[in-house]
Amino acid sequence: MTKVKIDRVTFFLSITVILLVCLPIVIFPDTATQLINKINRFLTTNFGFLNIWMGIFALIAALWFAFSHYGNIVLGPKGEAPEFNKFSWAAMLFCAGIGSGVMYWGSIEWAYYLTNPPFGMESESWQAAEMAATYGIFHWGPIGWAMYALPALPLAYSYFVRKDHIFKISEALRSIFGSKVDGIFGKIVDIFFIFGAVGATATSLGLGTPLIAAGVSNILGIEMNLTLNLAVLFVVIVLFSISAYSGLKKGIQVLSNINIGLIIAILLFVLITGPTLFILKMGTTSFGLLLQNFFRMSTWMDPVNNSGFTENWTVFYWAWWIISSPLIGLFIARISRGLKVKTVILGSMVFGTLGCAIIFVVFGNLGLHLQLTNQLDVVGILNESGGPIAIISVLETLSMNKIVIVGFSVAAAVFTATTFDSVSYILATVTTKKLEEGQEPAKWNRLFWAFAIGFIPMSLLIIDGPLFAIQTVSIITAIPIVLIMIALIISFKKMVDTDMKLTNK
Repeated sequence: MTKVKIDRVTFFLSITVILLVCLPIVIFPDTATQLINKINRFLTTNFGFLNIWMGIFALIAALWFAFSHYGNIVLGPKGEAPEFNKFSWAAMLFCAGIGSGVMYWGSIEWAYYLTNPPFGMESESWQAAEMAATYGIFHWGPIGWAMYALPALPLAYSYFVRKDHIFKISEALRSIFGSKVDGIFGKIVDIFFIFGAVGATATSLGLGTPLIAAGVSNILGIEMNLTLNLAVLFVVIVLFSISAYSGLKKGIQVLSNINIGLIIAILLFVLITGPTLFILKMGTTSFGLLLQNFFRMSTWMDPVNNSGFTENWTVFYWAWWIISSPLIGLFIARISRGLKVKTVILGSMVFGTLGCAIIFVVFGNLGLHLQLTNQLDVVGILNESGGPIAIISVLETLSMNKIVIVGFSVAAAVFTATTFDSVSYILATVTTKKLEEGQEPAKWNRLFWAFAIGFIPMSLLIIDGPLFAIQTVSIITAIPIVLIMIALIISFKKMVDTDMKLTNK
């Protein structure tokens, strides 16, 4: 077995690009934020429809691959058992794909839709309430998970079937671009991927930290300040660094399994002790509304009223899924040896959508019920104190609330860790020249990326800088990544078709 070697060009160029983009935001936060916001508004207003069409294309392509003859292709040696059992595979897939973001938005996203609903509905009306409970499920549903699953196909096929033991986005494009992937073109593709991955994950870490800190503040009765946020961030970084350092089976798999068990326990407790009937009724209503309005929601651009709803939410979410898709696709590919293409696609879409939907239905409808029955002004708390405080305030209304808040905070911390240990692992993989089956990237490389991801939100917390600016910059890269996504889909089809022709001769 060959020795694991770092890809120095990709490694150092990626770090350089990240520093060149992030340092001006840290040094000149106000000016940089204004410029980035202008660029973002221009792109979302004039090119947001591309994201909408990418979502539609991804859903159609995923279903076509799953139910055509491509669906029966095994991503690995035929007759060999899958590397991971279904529970561990689904747990790692889900935890890597959504992080603590689903804990945050699943609990509070409805509040934004209630006060600023889509389709010209009256604010805070019963129609707005029902749609508020539904739209988050749509944004975290099958279209997003289809985007995650598609890049996994060419990557897993190239690595496990063709035995091309270079685990990079560029390598999966070789069937289209040939030897160009070995030169500057391939480096640009991989650097784009790494920059988008670091930007997306760093801002998610920055979003999850205040949520965990709000829980710790409530439990210990201490002030929520910079010191607490930094302490929480440091603990989370250490947690996912240890997991990434331990590797795929001893670290990431174990942490993901624990996390799924923990979140299931919390969800059951909230469902039983909370407004059970309301949660079940609204969950049923949301399911019906989603089926009735799925294609309308998937294509609605609001060209006449121009309320900004689509640009602020659907276009933004699709861009977020797009920039994260090569990253999560790489991870899904890595854990899918021995599975059929159909299993990877439908498993991602079903397990991912169902997991997110349950979290939105239980946590989201708990808060919505409190708002509608005037037991707690969640929207008011959100506007005055922010999302983390509003979420913890909702949980305080439950019986045994301290235990619930402890469990919720721990689950959010572990969710964050299970996402970023996966990201650290994949970034280390991409900056490695070659990996034989069974090999893992160097431990120091995994550790480096774990702390690199944490460095950005930590720096911006210290200077009180605009973390969302990093997020917005990474979102801007969605347009070129759309082209990479389409190329990956074409590459998978071309690889399979070529191999089938050779086999049939």
